[in-house]
Amino acid sequence: MQTLSSISLADVQAVYDGAEGNLWELVMGEQIHIGGFTSSMDLAEQARIGSGMQGVDLCCCNGAGMRFLVRFRGVDGMVGVDATHTVLERGRRRTEEEGLSDRIEFVEADVCESGLPDESADFVWGEDAWCYVTDKDRLVGEAARIVRRGGTIAFTDWVAGPQAMSDAESERYLAFMKFPNVLTLDEYRAHLDSHGFDVHTATDTGRFPAYVDLYLDMLTKQLTYDALKRIGWDTELMGMLGGEMTFIQELAHDHKISQGLIVAQRRS
Repeated sequence: MQTLSSISLADVQAVYDGAEGNLWELVMGEQIHIGGFTSSMDLAEQARIGSGMQGVDLCCCNGAGMRFLVRFRGVDGMVGVDATHTVLERGRRRTEEEGLSDRIEFVEADVCESGLPDESADFVWGEDAWCYVTDKDRLVGEAARIVRRGGTIAFTDWVAGPQAMSDAESERYLAFMKFPNVLTLDEYRAHLDSHGFDVHTATDTGRFPAYVDLYLDMLTKQLTYDALKRIGWDTELMGMLGGEMTFIQELAHDHKISQGLIVAQRRS
């Protein structure tokens, strides 16, 4: 596990409460994760998520994943948990505008201590967001508590790739992304096993390099003006962010970081 102990939840909240979070959404859309709709559909199909189910999205951000599941997978109801007030309010507003508030609920809480009832969900969901959580073992334990026996945990996340980063690369990467740590797929497997899950799928989606290329192209070839507007016309900040994104691009193409996809079932 690669770790940067100086990163805290407050650092993550500052990103998504402010201009940097708005910039991520400009480039990646409401579904602020690699692969957007395609990635969500792939994860839902592999996890066999569909009509009649009740789910919980841990680190739900603005709720786009929940709206996807209700609208395109026929899920009956979703509860989303996140600790950042700004994105939750945005999510509530968008959910109401789309006429889905009767099927989607938002809870402002620590995802490791959500307060949701035991065994209240058919599945727990996450998309490229658990990398922001410091104690991933507690997070998986919370998912195990919430999901019913025989239920499913399905998530994608930014994980360490097969090629190791140097210490300097790891520190720079974690500091820029505000990740307190990142796991390997095998480390996630171990946490899931210890909390009573059988892992059915744990794989690199292979999407990361092409999508980070796309995001950089969007920023430099089409959305430069829009991006500058969202960060207060700060060209120096724009240059710094572009440089760090180029660094992320290099890590992805060198197979040092990747998007992992994991589906597991809680033992009966």
